[in-house]
Amino acid sequence: MKIKFFKILLMILWIGSSSCEKYLDIKRTNTQSPISNANDLQLLLDNGLMNAGSPSDMNLSMDDFYVDSSAYFSDNVSGEDRDFYGWSGTAIRSSAGLQWQNTYNVIYNANLIVEYAEKFIKDGQSNTQLLNEERGAGLFYRAWGHWQIAQLFAKPFSSANANTELGIPLKLNSDINDKVSRGTLQQTYNQIVNDLKEAISLLPIKVTISSRPSKVAGYGMLARVLQSMEDYEQALSNANSALQIYNQLLDFNTLDTLSVAPFAIYNNEVIFHNITTNSSLLEPGTDSDPIAQINPELTAMYSSNDLRKKLFLKRNTNASKSYRFSGNYNESASSFLFNGLAVDELYLIRAESYARNGNISSAMADLNILLRTRWASGKYIDMTATSAEDALTKILVERRKELLMRGLRWTDLRRLNKDPRFATTLRRTLAGSIFTLPPNDSRYVLLIPNTVIQFGTVQNSR
Repeated sequence: MKIKFFKILLMILWIGSSSCEKYLDIKRTNTQSPISNANDLQLLLDNGLMNAGSPSDMNLSMDDFYVDSSAYFSDNVSGEDRDFYGWSGTAIRSSAGLQWQNTYNVIYNANLIVEYAEKFIKDGQSNTQLLNEERGAGLFYRAWGHWQIAQLFAKPFSSANANTELGIPLKLNSDINDKVSRGTLQQTYNQIVNDLKEAISLLPIKVTISSRPSKVAGYGMLARVLQSMEDYEQALSNANSALQIYNQLLDFNTLDTLSVAPFAIYNNEVIFHNITTNSSLLEPGTDSDPIAQINPELTAMYSSNDLRKKLFLKRNTNASKSYRFSGNYNESASSFLFNGLAVDELYLIRAESYARNGNISSAMADLNILLRTRWASGKYIDMTATSAEDALTKILVERRKELLMRGLRWTDLRRLNKDPRFATTLRRTLAGSIFTLPPNDSRYVLLIPNTVIQFGTVQNSR
């Protein structure tokens, strides 16, 4: 078993480091795969690279943090990172690298898992239930990867024009010679939703570790996707299905507010563990030499009895006395940031959906369930709302504070900017220059890396 594990591990490492030869910027041949049974598929699923390839540009481009001029102009920061941080209209990655290739590597492996699971079932291998669960996991990872790419390289979903806007390349098999076009945005989201629905029907209710997809993760991810599509009725339904199975929240009163990394990896709130790739501008740095510093408008939103202020934020000793982020559910003070699924997000999705559907009491009940676990014992007073709009506004404020630095702010900006009530103009100041990103700007859709375009993929417009 150890020999076979290392063979599969070497195959995955080779996959991740291979040179770009195809339009998806991956190099593959499944004839080299040693996969022969369900145990091999599980080893492939359990490799850490499957949970560590999400793009960091979603965090780099949003407004939860800022960097000062010394960090921005540091020799450790690439010119490309500076361009994306400053929302340059010409910002583009020269190579696919971390922001494209890693995610399509996950999608490639997911397709391998789906195909081999189907083959082994057809061949009559005895452990059909395990193979179906592994096929479900493959479908989940494929949907996960496609959705991540869509948040960066396709426009926000809108039912009004989804059939005419460009989607992303949907890779639905492991044949690298099978080139696909970008298709439409509707086709992209249809595929993501359908993959998740099928995954839910196959995945186990419980898993031994949250790096493995489960039925709860399937419902949770489908709720996240449907929320990004502004289908709040179905987002509510799926968030509710997930919470009916698992709804455990951390009591923040039990955590060490002095710790630089107070949240354990795979903690009880995590439903599906995943992290983003790293970026030098997203490193928190140290208290005396901070890099990514939390937006002061955001830090001012936390009340003194709100334990998130002490657990998510640590005071710097620099001149501005700014804060750095310490709320990473990846149990590390680094730029490898948790962007997986957790129970707190599901409560917020369900609360927002209730508010949008006019159910004020249920919306505020969910919000209060969450916030009671976030405030100092005996200090929290349940929030109320005078209208559905008041409830929605309060929920969105708490969503911003709760899901800090999880990569979700970018997607939220893309959907909320379409509503004048919540539209936001982003601003950054560097060396006396002010950079802005207005609502619904074309720069909310990033340019596809040059090495991908060279193989014929249609570029996004500017």
